Order: sequence, then C-alpha cells, then structure tokens
Amino acid sequence: MTPQELKARIASGLLSFPVTHFNDDLSLNLGSYQAHVGWLSGFDAAALFAAGGTGELFSLTPQEIGDVTRAAKEAAGDMPIISGCGYGTELAKDIARRAEAAGADGLLLLPHYLMEAPQEGIYQHVKAVCDATGLGVIIYNRANSVANASTIARLADACPNLVGFKDGTGQTGLVRHITAKLGDRLSYIGGMPTHELFAQGFNGIGLSTYSSAVFNFVPKLALSFYNALRDNDNATMARILDEFFFPFAEIRDREKGYAVSIIKAGVELIGHTPGPVRAPLTNLKPQEKDMLKALIDRANR
Repeated sequence: MTPQELKARIASGLLSFPVTHFNDDLSLNLGSYQAHVGWLSGFDAAALFAAGGTGELFSLTPQEIGDVTRAAKEAAGDMPIISGCGYGTELAKDIARRAEAAGADGLLLLPHYLMEAPQEGIYQHVKAVCDATGLGVIIYNRANSVANASTIARLADACPNLVGFKDGTGQTGLVRHITAKLGDRLSYIGGMPTHELFAQGFNGIGLSTYSSAVFNFVPKLALSFYNALRDNDNATMARILDEFFFPFAEIRDREKGYAVSIIKAGVELIGHTPGPVRAPLTNLKPQEKDMLKALIDRANR
C-alpha cells in the first residue's frame, strides 16, 4: 500500500488496535492473536493497528513487533495493517524497517521514550523515522511527544510519506490549529482513551475518524456508534454512551493501568484467549470483570 493509499484508507472509516495475545508464560501466542485479528477483519473497519499502544508496544521487543505485524498481515486478508513504532530514534528506525519487512501497510509512530523534547528534537526524530522507511507514517501526539502545528507543517514538507496525524492529548486548540494549517495534506485520527466519549466534539474540529478500543470485543456496537456519528444521529449516540461507554469508562478508571487490561478482559469474555498483560500492567480484578461482562451482555442483546 502506497503512503497516499494509506492516507485515503485511514480517512474512510473506523480504526482499531487488536491487543497482543500472550501465553501464561508471557511468550507470544500468535495462533490466538491471528484468530482474533481474523475475526475482527470480518467487520467493516478501515484498518487495524498491530502492536500499538493497546497492543502493548511498550512491552514488546523489536523482533516481537515484527513477528506480531507479520502474524496480523497473514490473518487479516484484505484489511490493512498499520504497525506500531516507537522508543528512541535508532530503535524506532529499526522497528520501522522490521515492520516494513513484515508486510505492514503503514506505521503509527508513538511517542519517543521518556524524555521531554523540544520541537526541533521531535522534528528530527520523526523525520529520521520517515526517512528510514517507504511506508506511510502517522504521527501520534501524546504524553511527552506533542508536536505543534509549525513542526508538523515542516515535517509534512520534508516527508512525503507522512500522511496522518493522530491526537491523544485532548488539546482541542492545538488540534484545530493543526487541522486548519495542514488542511487536506494529512488524514486526522482521534486517539483519546475511549474516544467515543469525545468523538462528537473532535469531529467538529476536523478529526473525522478515530480508533476504537472496544472494537476488540464489541465491534458491532463500535460500528453502530461510528455510523451514528457519521449520520449525526444524536439520539443513537446518546443511548449508546449512556448504556455502554459511560459505565465502561468508570470500570476503566477504577485503577491506573486498566486501559489495556479492560480490553484484554473483554476479548477473553467473548471467547478469545488473549492471555495476561505483561508487567508493569496488571490484569483486571474479578469484580471489574463481572461488571464488564454485564455491559457486554447488554451490548450484545
């Protein structure tokens, strides 16, 4: 897939990021992972992210990121697979090359490791990764890596394969500055935790699509909400928010680190076997899992 084909594809529909599956000994369980990716690929999403943030990129080795990406491509059929990428610049370049060799259709460049960086540093980091691959790249503003509109404009001029911008900051003023300044040069993706809670507001400032965590285990519900957003069906969105997303967020927020754990628990509750999370995360507690099961049962009725 060319960078421009990726740009068009990610703007065309809902996105999601399958969790990475592990065995009880925390080794990769690629068979179970492929079964999950294959199942998700049967629903009407635009693309899936392999080894993204919810796919526990932060706990995978570069070799494992390549392995997960290759497994996703094998299982996904015609569904595009975008590989996560991150860490320091040299590691990120290595991951980018491994993902390209594994057949990825694009890269989601997550924040660099740990350190705060000036805008020039962010520019040099992103440009180095873009220069290291022929894949289309999506820059992800989040945490310690927040590029401003001028930096992203410089990157768009310097890197023809930079085709997307994803926001996980919730800084609406900055996001609007970026979408206004860059126009149709990039495709824009919402990436707030449980983005459905914010989708209507961000839709109004130019983020026409987003990635859905709950697509992992209630894809029909996720698509119903997305389609209601596209149709300006406020009544349907309000109902789904009240019945599912607000209670879901309460479970997610009961303890730090549950953002990934709750998704894995949901995947397990529908019959797949994603296994445990890797440290430093912890698995969902039984009480929270019971609450989540009740929500899933309601969503599937």
